[in-house]
Amino acid sequence: MKISPLPLPPWEPAKRTLHHFLQIIGKVRKARMPVRNHWWNLTLYVDPRGVSTRGMPLDDIGNQFEIRLDLIGHRCEVVTSRGEEVGFPLARGLSVADFYRQVNGLLAKIDAATPILARPYDLETDRPFAELTDVADYEPEAVSKFWRALLWVDGVLKEFAGRFYGKTCPAHLYWHHFDLVITRFSGKLAPPMPPSASAVERDAYSHEVISFGFWPGDDKVREAAFYSYTYPLPEGIADEPLLPAGADWVDSNGSPLAFLPWAVLVGAPNPRQDLLDFLESTYTAGARRAGWELEEWRYESFEA
Repeated sequence: MKISPLPLPPWEPAKRTLHHFLQIIGKVRKARMPVRNHWWNLTLYVDPRGVSTRGMPLDDIGNQFEIRLDLIGHRCEVVTSRGEEVGFPLARGLSVADFYRQVNGLLAKIDAATPILARPYDLETDRPFAELTDVADYEPEAVSKFWRALLWVDGVLKEFAGRFYGKTCPAHLYWHHFDLVITRFSGKLAPPMPPSASAVERDAYSHEVISFGFWPGDDKVREAAFYSYTYPLPEGIADEPLLPAGADWVDSNGSPLAFLPWAVLVGAPNPRQDLLDFLESTYTAGARRAGWELEEWRYESFEA
């Protein structure tokens, strides 16, 4: 498979709008799902037609509902285990305010009204979703192109996740920062975080982790890229070699971060293998320096 370029500037307004849409449905999932360790109750998932909340509790007799952004048919759809199917088009120019209003309307139709903190998280504005009539740059073609990239990355991350016997999170999309992630755990507690750390940070980093992710770029990182980091940060990790050529250690808030630009994979003869090589080399770097049991946790597939 050949990898298409994903330059950020041409679709940045559409990305901004899509990011707000994902935050809205992600906040519904957070409100509806039972608490999970490391905030796994709030994540979204790439699926064969777009991005989904997966099943969420609907009532006290076991029914569930799901919200999906269908990025092939360009619709927001809500389906329930009772047989209801409701939705609306994701049309060019759809504003965040209108998306928020229509999602609330769908939830009301299935008796699933869900109060959320109805403002963006960690974006350029904290104005309520209902006021964001000016964030209205949904572009079907640009969004579909990016989703196709997410779909490919999701498949590679799942393959990589299957090579580890230890605790590993699903391949899931964190809607607050818009990154698709998997994380491996050593099983050991991490040192306590400082009192200034947020509740989110304290739970996310309660145990030793090596995390791997992909994100489309933002106002600071102006390109789509893959990354990996080890927490707690082991001494000397930036001296470890990385694959493929083009991957490097970069500074991230004073700490080394393994970084692979998407552009490195464009035109590569075997981009899937290059990405797997990046994931394996960053895991090996972190695990070796942090004293993880490399062979104990390695899973080798076999024929039954």
